[in-house]
Amino acid sequence: MNYVVLHQSKYRLRLHLPHVRMDDRQADLVEYYLKSQPFIKSASVNEQTCNATLCFSKAFTQWEQLEEIFSNFDYMDESIQALVPEHTSRAMNRNYQNRLMNLVVGKAFRTVFFPTPLRIAWTIGSSLKYIKAGLTCLFHGQIKVPVLDAVAITSSMLVRDFSTAASVMFLLDIGDRLEEWTHRKSVADLAQTLTLQVDKVWVKNGQQEELVDVSSVQVGEHIVVRTSNIIPLDGKIVEGVVTVNQASMTGESVPVSKEVGGYVYAGTVIEQGECVIEVTKASGTGKFDQIVKMIEDSEKLKSQTEDRAFHLADRLVPYSLVGSALTWLITRNVSRALAFLMVDFSCALKLSMPLSVLSAIREAGEYQISVKGGKFLEAVSEADTIVFDKTGTLTHATPKVVDIVTFDALDEMEALRIAACLEEHYPHSIANAVVEEAKQRGISHDEMHSKVEYVIAHGISSKIQDKKAIIGSYHFVFEDEKCTIPEDKQVIFDALPPEYSHLYLAIDGVLQAAICIFDPLRKEAKQVVSSLKDMGLRVCMMTGDNEKTAHRIAEMLELDEYHSEVLPEQKAQFIAACHKQGKKVIMIGDGVNDAPALSESDCGIAISDGAAIAREIADVTISADSLWQIVILNEVSRALMKRISSNYRFIVSFNSALIALGVLGILTPSSSALLHNGSTIITGLRSMTELLPEEKKQSFQA
Repeated sequence: MNYVVLHQSKYRLRLHLPHVRMDDRQADLVEYYLKSQPFIKSASVNEQTCNATLCFSKAFTQWEQLEEIFSNFDYMDESIQALVPEHTSRAMNRNYQNRLMNLVVGKAFRTVFFPTPLRIAWTIGSSLKYIKAGLTCLFHGQIKVPVLDAVAITSSMLVRDFSTAASVMFLLDIGDRLEEWTHRKSVADLAQTLTLQVDKVWVKNGQQEELVDVSSVQVGEHIVVRTSNIIPLDGKIVEGVVTVNQASMTGESVPVSKEVGGYVYAGTVIEQGECVIEVTKASGTGKFDQIVKMIEDSEKLKSQTEDRAFHLADRLVPYSLVGSALTWLITRNVSRALAFLMVDFSCALKLSMPLSVLSAIREAGEYQISVKGGKFLEAVSEADTIVFDKTGTLTHATPKVVDIVTFDALDEMEALRIAACLEEHYPHSIANAVVEEAKQRGISHDEMHSKVEYVIAHGISSKIQDKKAIIGSYHFVFEDEKCTIPEDKQVIFDALPPEYSHLYLAIDGVLQAAICIFDPLRKEAKQVVSSLKDMGLRVCMMTGDNEKTAHRIAEMLELDEYHSEVLPEQKAQFIAACHKQGKKVIMIGDGVNDAPALSESDCGIAISDGAAIAREIADVTISADSLWQIVILNEVSRALMKRISSNYRFIVSFNSALIALGVLGILTPSSSALLHNGSTIITGLRSMTELLPEEKKQSFQA
């Protein structure tokens, strides 16, 4: 594909593509293909002009690479088609753009070409829906914003000021469309980030299980889903009893028990048990729409600040009506009385607050941060304590097996084979390390065990040749299961290097092997911790790992506080204790053992490639690429609260000034309405702008 450079700056490039016009699918293919390139920070394609705008994280010099990626582009390439999500916002954006344009063009056309009688008739006809909305509120005993709008429009028409009435309705329509557009766009973007990220699934064929791509699973096939895993497809349980967290789909906060014959939904998570599901819906059907509905119905979208603004806006309506009546009684001047009706605080408050929150959620999404609601941005901005899990969070998401120490009859290869066979059923960063090591060594680990049981935060239990086989933590293997170390191997056990995390394998009550895992700190961890402390946060770590490893990590990162060898309930208890001290707490984790703490915290943050149950319970999800996203989340949250406060002060002061000028007779009702509604739209548009300045973005990218 050829292109023409239209404009170039240091970090930005605008191109024209060789099309007269593009359809939505073509534009999406080009856009998502460009976004997938490592040196392109963001990309957008306009299907009408066939122009593409590219932004880069550093000064652009890679012309050869740009030419290469365009030469390799093919609309029919399946790998490129796979980049485009099931739903995009392109068609919706064009729809709202056209609707706004129609409003503006229609208003201009009527003003220029309609004779006065026809304009008056049009205004009267258009006012009926506002009058009806106001009367409906009164009928239900409510004095809210629709009542004020109806009174303002009706009063203007009664004094034959049809121009003012028409302007008020036009600006109200514009504001409604902008609010609806931004809300739907933000919801759609958020839903897209919450869409399932399940690539593989266990399919049961007879007594055998096979790991396959979820996209290849057909209706009627049987899939196996275990504790802490996400259910990837809708279906009916044919074996097993499980408890399922269905909050993401049904809103139920309490896990639901499901038996044979029960129906389960894609996107829900098994909290306990194991089941076989007969698939009733293929991959991709119905998930997105369900998620969108969940978000739209969720009260989580509304922050406390936003909620207060909404209630304040409605509470001010009676005062506006009273002020208007008193002004008329004192001055007997209808124009001055209309000042209170033409100018109200509610429109701007109700427009700017949700736009600010939803735009912040959308901006966070640009950094691969998925926020489930505005209340959690508010919680992050108010937090004074942040608690990290260690494994897979502060440490690298891909730990490595560095040594396997055997203690009994098993050799190193056989121990690794058994460990990989057990661990592959319950993916976690440590489990993934074991499975990956077996893969690199070319070890085949076909199923050799009976049904596996996952003990949360402890390990895995099963049977091999009628002997109990367990793998997990020191606490699980030696304290819970009372396994023993061969008498002549105690010295070897004591010599296990403390700088590594240890995974213990025991068979028939006897320790067989210790797998040493190197779990390196993320390279950015120390800087991120330092930045969070500079922002006034107390940084703590809670880990189930041994004291020596935890102490070493705490010293390296200069943490304020740490606790080692803790159980899941102890993490939650620590956060509860912080709450009793009046603290606001953020919790960050990636595993099943972090779920209670994530629930207890004011804002729970999960790593995207962690356990499904952690992502389900968490309020925010970040990618596994960088912990800097936590700092970005804090910056976005604090900038949002500053914007909300700034908008509030401007709305109150500006509209108060308009009312005062109207009552004094300096401004006419028409001028007041124009300035009021114009400022409302400007405030709304400002609320949609990005919160973080470009230089700050560049600092995060560096």
